[in-house]
Amino acid sequence: MTILSSTIKKHRMNLPSNIAKSSLIAAFIFWIIGGADDFNSVSIPLVFISYVPIFISCALTIILTICPCFWLAENEAFGKKEIFKMYFPYYCIVCFSLCCYGIFSIKNEPFFIGFFVSIFITTMQSWIWFAKES
Repeated sequence: MTILSSTIKKHRMNLPSNIAKSSLIAAFIFWIIGGADDFNSVSIPLVFISYVPIFISCALTIILTICPCFWLAENEAFGKKEIFKMYFPYYCIVCFSLCCYGIFSIKNEPFFIGFFVSIFITTMQSWIWFAKES
């Protein structure tokens, strides 16, 4: 029983807080960029409704792409800061490339540009938040 609880504590990450903060940042960035052209009072309910898919997207992205790096690589000799230093640059390059490809393949669509920019910024910030955890 103590081995299981120590394993869970060892890999404990403040995942709910990270997902909540990331989704708020993503929603803010998405609507700043996407709503810049034709935002009006009719769009205000969409801002609140759009938080649900943004939250789900952030949660899935963080859980499926960032957390496994920490869950699989973290041990007593290899902490969160070492994981960050080793995997973050590669993750950043791949994420940036995919987001640039998405932006350039869908030309001049503010909502898609906001989507890809918010993905990039929030995933990079999530890495930083996870690496700073004790």
